[in-house]
Amino acid sequence: MRARHFYKKLLTLCLTLTMTGTVFAQADQQADYEARMQEVQRTIEQLQKELKKTQGSRDELKEKLEESESDIGELLQKIQKIESELEEQNQDLQSLKQERRELNQSRQQQQAAVAEQVRAAYQLGRQSQIKLLLNQEEPQRVSRLLRYYDYWLEARTEKIERYLATLAELDQIEPKILRTTAALERNREELETQHQRLQARQEERRETIASLNQRIHSTDQELADLKQDRERLQTLMDEVTAAVADIEIPGSDVPFSKSKGQLPWPAKGQVRHRFGSPQLDGQVKRNGMVIGASAGEPVLAVHHGRVVFSDYFRGHGLLLIVDHGEGYMSLYAHNQTLYKETGEWVSAGETIARVGSTGGQSQAGLYFEIRHRGKPTNPAPWLAQA
Repeated sequence: MRARHFYKKLLTLCLTLTMTGTVFAQADQQADYEARMQEVQRTIEQLQKELKKTQGSRDELKEKLEESESDIGELLQKIQKIESELEEQNQDLQSLKQERRELNQSRQQQQAAVAEQVRAAYQLGRQSQIKLLLNQEEPQRVSRLLRYYDYWLEARTEKIERYLATLAELDQIEPKILRTTAALERNREELETQHQRLQARQEERRETIASLNQRIHSTDQELADLKQDRERLQTLMDEVTAAVADIEIPGSDVPFSKSKGQLPWPAKGQVRHRFGSPQLDGQVKRNGMVIGASAGEPVLAVHHGRVVFSDYFRGHGLLLIVDHGEGYMSLYAHNQTLYKETGEWVSAGETIARVGSTGGQSQAGLYFEIRHRGKPTNPAPWLAQA
């Protein structure tokens, strides 16, 4: 028996040590991953700065477009936040007013009850407890009357206390209503200011795009601009791919490579342009697909991963790139606004942006790519059938 007990304790100790070692190993792995990702982020930020310096020196109009579209994205985020706050504050205000109505009803009822108690007290007060005792001959009856008198006093005190508590609550709720109403008004004014700024920026964007279109005199020039944008994106993808090549993505239940045909669509809408479809009279082919969706519609992450790029990128507007591990990345371009920053985790189906037309596009839509080790691959077979 002793030997069996000893071996049981030994087995428990071994299992505990094994589990502890596994936890520490996972913690070390996570810490190493975080450190590597911070290094990747610094590399990407430096590359973006270098690309922006080159872009700015070559093209003032495109720089102006970038500034206006980036500001529009930020303004839309601010507007959405203010609208959300307004909705919450309005709900709070309605709840406070409803509470005030209920308290006023209680106050009226309690006031009537207290008045009744006062009248009864007056009537009862005309006969003191001594008179009641002297007027009674039976001791048992006297005892019952005294108990009744005590109960009545307690009930009267309780009703008066409830009434006073209701008055105190009403005194507290009125300032809350005033503060909430004032906050609502301030937010409405701020919302109007942001809308005016947004309209000004949108008008500025339209003028800049018109100037850019006037400057393009031939298909050859448009082709040159397109190739330049692609080269910059390829440079970015090569840098990112090299930086995260040997970093595993922890926390994913199903690897990206096993999810073919099961990924959720990144946006709701019809496919406007397919992978490999021709551009500029067939001189180039698309590296991704364009999904026609209304401006402001949600853009969803197609798989678990970590954001490795979230910023404005020339030719692609507000761009977001997610690393899914195994060399796979998904790319979401021309967004109206971005909700995730570089380094943040995303889950499959999570809203990461809003559909837009940044990058100088004439109509809203999502440009979507899937890349494996930096090379574009047809995204259609990866997505679940509609």
